[in-house]
Amino acid sequence: MAYNDSDKSSLDDVCCNDQYPSCAAAMDKDRDSYLSPTENPSTISVSASIPPDQQGYDVEFDPPLESKYECPICLMGLRSAVQTPCGHRFCNSCIKKSIRDTGQKCPVDNEVLLEEQLFPDNFAKREILSLTVRCPNVGCSDKMELRQLEKHLSQCKFATVPCPQCLESVRKSHLDEHKSQQCLQRLMTCPACAGSFVYADKQVHEQICPFANTVCEYCEMELIRDQLALHCDTDCLKAPVACTFSTFGCREKMPRNELAQHMQEFTQMHMRYMAEFLRSQTLSTCPVPSIAAHSSSDERGETARAPDSCQCRQELMNLRETVLELEGRLVRQDQQIRELCIHNETQKKQVTELRRKLSSLEEATRELEAQQYQGVYVWRLENFSLQLRNQEAGQPIVLHSPPFYTGRPGYKLCLRLHLQTPSAPRCSNYISLFVHTMQGEFDSQLSWPLQGMIRLAVLDQVEGQHHVEVMETKPDLQAFQRPTVLRNPKGFGYVTFLHLQALQQRGFVKDDVLLVRCEVTPRFDASLRREGVQPRGSEPSL
Repeated sequence: MAYNDSDKSSLDDVCCNDQYPSCAAAMDKDRDSYLSPTENPSTISVSASIPPDQQGYDVEFDPPLESKYECPICLMGLRSAVQTPCGHRFCNSCIKKSIRDTGQKCPVDNEVLLEEQLFPDNFAKREILSLTVRCPNVGCSDKMELRQLEKHLSQCKFATVPCPQCLESVRKSHLDEHKSQQCLQRLMTCPACAGSFVYADKQVHEQICPFANTVCEYCEMELIRDQLALHCDTDCLKAPVACTFSTFGCREKMPRNELAQHMQEFTQMHMRYMAEFLRSQTLSTCPVPSIAAHSSSDERGETARAPDSCQCRQELMNLRETVLELEGRLVRQDQQIRELCIHNETQKKQVTELRRKLSSLEEATRELEAQQYQGVYVWRLENFSLQLRNQEAGQPIVLHSPPFYTGRPGYKLCLRLHLQTPSAPRCSNYISLFVHTMQGEFDSQLSWPLQGMIRLAVLDQVEGQHHVEVMETKPDLQAFQRPTVLRNPKGFGYVTFLHLQALQQRGFVKDDVLLVRCEVTPRFDASLRREGVQPRGSEPSL
């Protein structure tokens, strides 16, 4: 039989050991002297507790494993390599299992092989443990000798372990985070009822938790689930309820807040239902005697039934009288209801007419007040701190003043004030102030477009150092043309009239009130002067 060089050297070692025990002992001593403690044959192992039937090393070698270090049975790296007298290498557990299962022969050449003939190949074991392998954990790119693999796996941050709660494979470094935040089987405590449940059952618990917040499906009121049934049965105004006369035959259902209206509208029908119910009850309680019973010749039986028949007949008459009385009351109530409905409709029309007249009077009063300003108007903006808070929150603030006239006759105007938001481009945190023309009582008597001088001011209520801007009207702009709608959509003024920081530096805001003054001095053309329309004289400016 042919052997390779390595096999021959191994066989020579075996022969030497058999024939010269003292020589073999000396060689073992010399070999142990040059092996490091980790390479000593008695300690060379990747795992201190290898199962006796464990196969070869199922790891990725770099470079790939040579065939001479590969077990012919499991086709993996030799683990606890042993050699046969015929010169073949196997994993210790693989060859022993083969001998026990398939017979006492070598799996490679079918030579007779006894388990006692196997001997450890420490040279091959040392060589295999010195080979470079890659870490098997996904994401780890480290390389090390095979003998260092177990130590690396115990410390590798990419090593995975099964979660003790859900058995999911998780990186060892992420296990605590997984158990506390991601594991579907982690225990949680309900903030409402303080009960414990598994996270995977969270939705189920939320649907049955008696103290969880829920919303009534009828009125959308928020309340705890334990109170929902009682709320729907007694308190919810929109929950469907059966009519009070459902016992007597009314099958209507309606929201609880419409029950009273239903009872009022269908009173007559309910009375009829009740009368029919009582009549049916009376007939079922007091049956009419049969013909056979009347024709009976038993005089004693007839004598016994006579008082009962008289009593039932009397009760039936009483019930009929009650029904007739109730029907009469229903007729009278229907008449009263119709009269009340007519009276109510009349009152509604009267109230509507009074409200219309009141609104007209209020509008006329405001119009008369606006005509008294004579072109000088002071606008009081109360609760100004609330507007500032809304502006800081990013809400756009747009305010319009009441209208005012420049005279009688005169132009009708109003002011528009913006508090620009902090994110507004080029004008953030500024007060913008504009003047708008409005449709007025004297528009047909005035010359258009509006021409004149406009002075806008925010008043300093402490030191009198007002912030004033003066502008001249521009007849070619749409803002000064005769308005075709209630208020001209185009205004004229200043986008950056005053910065909001200036309000805090001076006394512009006092008692939570900001004062804005507008003075308009119109110029009338010569044609109006010839017609007798006199402009308002100039007034002291700010």
